[in-house]
Amino acid sequence: MRKTIAFALAGVAGAALMQAAPAVAQETTACLITKTDANPFFVKMREGAEAAAAENGIELQSYAGRIDGDVDSQIQAIESCIAAGAKGILITPSDSAGLVPLVEQARGQGILVIALDTPFEPASAADATFATDNRLAGELIGRWAAAQLGDAAADAKIVSLDLNAMTPSVDYLRNQGFLAGFGVDVKDPNVIGDEDDPRYVGRDVTNGNEEGGRTAMESLLQAHPDLNVVYTINEPAAAGAYEALRAVGREDEVMVVSVDGGCPGVRNVQEGVIGATSMQFPLLMASLGIDAIAQYAQDGTLPEPSPGLDFFNTGVELVTDQPVEGIESMTAEEGLERCWG
Repeated sequence: MRKTIAFALAGVAGAALMQAAPAVAQETTACLITKTDANPFFVKMREGAEAAAAENGIELQSYAGRIDGDVDSQIQAIESCIAAGAKGILITPSDSAGLVPLVEQARGQGILVIALDTPFEPASAADATFATDNRLAGELIGRWAAAQLGDAAADAKIVSLDLNAMTPSVDYLRNQGFLAGFGVDVKDPNVIGDEDDPRYVGRDVTNGNEEGGRTAMESLLQAHPDLNVVYTINEPAAAGAYEALRAVGREDEVMVVSVDGGCPGVRNVQEGVIGATSMQFPLLMASLGIDAIAQYAQDGTLPEPSPGLDFFNTGVELVTDQPVEGIESMTAEEGLERCWG
């Protein structure tokens, strides 16, 4: 079965937002600030923002860091947007806590600030957040991995390939969601590494790219040659991890799970490189963000979060060709009809 409820709700709410946001004057400027242009996730996000900006008559200025974690470039981008008199800023923060003072400065000047994908810490630092439920995305692949292993889950050797040393919110939300879904006591759900479950044997960071995933996996294999479950922050990191596993002949012995839902990642599910992935919808995040800026420019209306949440939930769906009872999912073939990048 396909897990469509969350996405359908997001789509309905998104349609309402778009219908409520007529085109605004050409002089309205919006900014999109992503972590990097090297990741297809952020490329698709930019495409969504560009299309919505054209539809709403908004001038879009796009910025990106050189790599995931390039905070200095994001600081410069925010400063440029403030100086340009932007009406709104969409940002995937590389440092979800460290950028808060600058974001507050922007808001103090009447700029609508919306976090995409990665919430600020606290989330209330931005006017709104449009994102995947990242903790649920991690939980889904954790539950799937434990169910696949069955009784062997009790003796698993788990490693995590996380994002970067700054541990932005998206990093701990997915990691801790995965571990909790697998059945590990995560202690503090917002802190990576305080667990004492002997099954969680190691972690490293990847900067969310293939090279980082390969290097991290190589290091973890040296330290823990008997590892058999690998959680990765995203699908580029998973592809790199698989290359490292294949180099030592362990690609068929180790389970790899991830989050993203990009077309290359879904194809990797189809090919057995990734066992399961949680699909996100970055184009939707960005297009809804631009629509919200258009509405704000027109009449000052602020976007509302999803009921019971402190963010607008843009949906998540599990993609796997090895479904398990009790966890709704779509096949990789179905995922290729919904994927991005």
